[in-house]
Order: sequence, then structure tokens, then C-alpha cells
Amino acid sequence: MSHIESQNRVLSGMRPTGKLHLGHYHGVLKNWIKLQYEFECMFFVADWHALTTHYEDPSIIEENVWGMVLDWLAAGVNPGSATLFVQSKIPEHAELHLLLSMITPVGWLERVPSYKDLQMRINEKDLATYGFLGYPVLQSSDILIYTAGHVPVGADQAAHVELTRELARRFNHIYGREPGFEKTAEAAIKKMGRKNARLFRNLRTEYLEKGNQEALETARALLRDQPNISMGDSDRLYGYLEGGGKMILPEPETLLTDAATVPGLDGQKMSKSYGNTIALREDPKQVQQKIKTMVTDPARVRRSDPGNPEKCPVFGLHKIYSDDATNEWIREGCTGAGIGCLDCKKPLIEAVLAEQQPMLERAKQYEENPDLVKSIIAEGCENARTLARSTLDEVRQAMGMDYR
Repeated sequence: MSHIESQNRVLSGMRPTGKLHLGHYHGVLKNWIKLQYEFECMFFVADWHALTTHYEDPSIIEENVWGMVLDWLAAGVNPGSATLFVQSKIPEHAELHLLLSMITPVGWLERVPSYKDLQMRINEKDLATYGFLGYPVLQSSDILIYTAGHVPVGADQAAHVELTRELARRFNHIYGREPGFEKTAEAAIKKMGRKNARLFRNLRTEYLEKGNQEALETARALLRDQPNISMGDSDRLYGYLEGGGKMILPEPETLLTDAATVPGLDGQKMSKSYGNTIALREDPKQVQQKIKTMVTDPARVRRSDPGNPEKCPVFGLHKIYSDDATNEWIREGCTGAGIGCLDCKKPLIEAVLAEQQPMLERAKQYEENPDLVKSIIAEGCENARTLARSTLDEVRQAMGMDYR
């Protein structure tokens, strides 16, 4: 597959640090489930990334790996539509990480916004390690090894994709200049035919001289429609179009997602570290009990006291789970003391249980047959490794390390 074709590929991963909860579902998994029917999706368990903060006790990682994959399947991630695999089963990630680390300025890593932020937030662990500093390069390798065209992230993670783009650009600049590159690229343009060749050159000039992004996209589309040029020439022209050398590692695009921030049982963001979660596969009786005992507006000491829904964590969940009519009923009933807190919680309990019911049903077949989960991952790893080997072969060749 050429780099141009692989721009339809989406890559995303999650660290196996514990049971997934409703925050993961509404923040990430619902988007995955949608994307898997629109793109060629690859979803991976980032177990090496888990070691950056859990290196002292890796014993929990294996259990979390299989538990998380089961959560994905229960949520509706379809192994028939997406490739599911485990990062550490694909050693090419590590080799590309090593090779990219040779050209990565330390200053680039130190300026990643989450670097100092995580060090301050996770102050109970020593994160002054090479692995923690360099984990953005491993993230970049995860993306570039599959020449993924799109990476779905929230706005807070966009800096990581931008670093990946910078690394790809730097790599292509250093290693993409094959001897006689311009001459070879011009010969490839002629294969497009006189009319298309003239259009391609005009679009390239428009982009290089004026920075016209629309011209760049039009030229890329033109390349995709050329039956007379080889994959190698396509990749060569892809790089030539942007004024660089041969496009060995294409720059991924950020696919910004509108991830819902799910409030936890205490009103803070739902997070395992806060102990305020409802797990995806939580027992229905436990779900009921957790929601029934959720804190509410402290102003409502008695049922007859009026409250303010905006100060109530329960209403934060209603905004995600309930329709406009229900939310209006809650506003009126709470502010006018027409309903009690248990009345307010009842439709929320019903909505959460209704959402989780198909998850529990899907999970049952995998819980009863754990070998099925392992076979899905084994097949996904095999497919992923085929793609990773192909990319790494090109990288080694470009770096002059393809010894025979």
C-alpha cells in the first residue's frame, strides 16, 4: 500500500492501567466505534507506555491488557472492522523509536506540555527517567510505523501529533534525498500526461510560493487518481509536492474529537485515581447503589429545600444521558423543590443501565471464551506486524542500514 492510500488509516491506543469506565466510553470508545466504519482503523494496547509510569509494578499490566481488550469488545469495537493489537508484540515499534531518537532534539521533548504537567501531578513516583522523557518519540513511532493518516485526539493531546509531524518532516529532510531526486521526480511527473503534469506543477508552485493549502490537497487528490505511476513514484511526488525529498514517513493529520468530559460520582472528572468511577462492566446492582448514594447539591438538606442543578454532580451526568425534556423536568423540579434527589436519580439509573446492558451481553461470550479474545489479538498483531515490517524496511533503506 502506498503512503497516499494509507492516509485513510486511523491509529489510536490506550494504556492498560485499570478497568475502563464510563469516562473512557464517552471520551474515546464511542468515537472509535464510529470511526471503525469510516476509516481503516488500528487500535492498540499501549503496554510499553504503561511502563513509563508503572515500571515499579508491571505485574498488573498483563491482567489489565486482557481486561481492556474485553472492555473494547464489550463496548462495540468490532474486530471485523478494525485491527486490534498489543504494542509490545510488534518489536518494530521499538526499533523505529530507537532510530527516531537519534535525530530528536532533547528540547523538543522537554517542551511537550504534558511532560512537566505529569511530573507535577504524579509526584509520588520518580518520573525523572529516560523512558518518561522519550515516551513522545515512542508515541510518534506508534503512528509512523503504520504511516497512519489520522490520529483521533482531544485538543489537549494535539501537541503529541504535532511532534510526530515534526519528526516525520525532519526524518524525510535528512534521509529522503536520494541521488538525482529532482530529476527522478520530474520524470515521474511526465508519466501523468501533459495536461495533468502541467496542472500538478501549477498546484505545486501555488503551494510552495503562496502556501495555498487547498492547492496542496488538490494536488494530492490528483496523485491518487494517476494509474500510470508506480507506488514509488507516488511517494516521491508526494514529497516533491511539499518541497522536500521522498516521502518516507508521511505526516499524520490530527483528527480532533469532541470528547465528552464525564463527571464522576463526586462531581470531579471521572477517573480511577479519584475513585469516583462506574466501570463499563459494573454489576447493575452496584451501579444502582453508586448513583443512589451520589452527593447532590449541598443546599438541599431537606426535600423541601430548593436546589441548583448546576451545582449537582448528578445533573452533570444527566446532561450526557438524558434528553432535553428530562433535563428541563429536573431543572424545574429541583429549583422549585418539586422533586427529591432520589426522584432525580431514577431516570439516570435507568439510562446508565440501558447503555450498559448490551455491553454486558457482548462481554459474556468473551468472558466464557477467553481464547477467542487472544485469537482476535493474535490475528491483529499479525496484520499489524506485516505493515510495520514494510515501513521499517523503507526506513532502514533510507538510512543506509539495509545491509545485505
